[in-house]
Amino acid sequence: MATAKMGDRVKFNFTGKLADGTIFDTTYEDTECTTDACETDDCRCDTDGCGCESGPVELVIGEEDFFPKVEQALVGLAPGEKKTVTVSVDDAFGAYDDEKIFQVDRAELPDDLVPEVGQELVITGEDDESFGVTITEIGDENVTFDGNHPLAGKDLIFELELVEIA
Repeated sequence: MATAKMGDRVKFNFTGKLADGTIFDTTYEDTECTTDACETDDCRCDTDGCGCESGPVELVIGEEDFFPKVEQALVGLAPGEKKTVTVSVDDAFGAYDDEKIFQVDRAELPDDLVPEVGQELVITGEDDESFGVTITEIGDENVTFDGNHPLAGKDLIFELELVEIA
């Protein structure tokens, strides 16, 4: 049976987990995620939660459309075979950075924004670059934002299943 190699177009399913078993993303239908990370634009899911993007991911191995370590783990697999790979913090979303936590005076927020803890927003910085933040605290005068990715500081464990070599 043929096995996947660099440059092959493949389809694969995956379930992404944290070390404690929390599922943060999956391509399998009817799998419920247990973190808010699935509700971000950086993940594959919409407001229905994980598993909403049912069906396998398709990519060319080596083009780095996914985590490179995951793509490399697909090499040598035949359709139907499974493998588990861990993507370290450094190869995923990096270490959690306390310097990405900042406060904004409530008077500087848009009038129509009603901030809520846990709310995710896209804001534009001084250099007109947009980035995602999560509201972590709301005070009388300030709102605290966290600019770290929800999965920053975490190793990511991917359970892979090669579906097809196209």
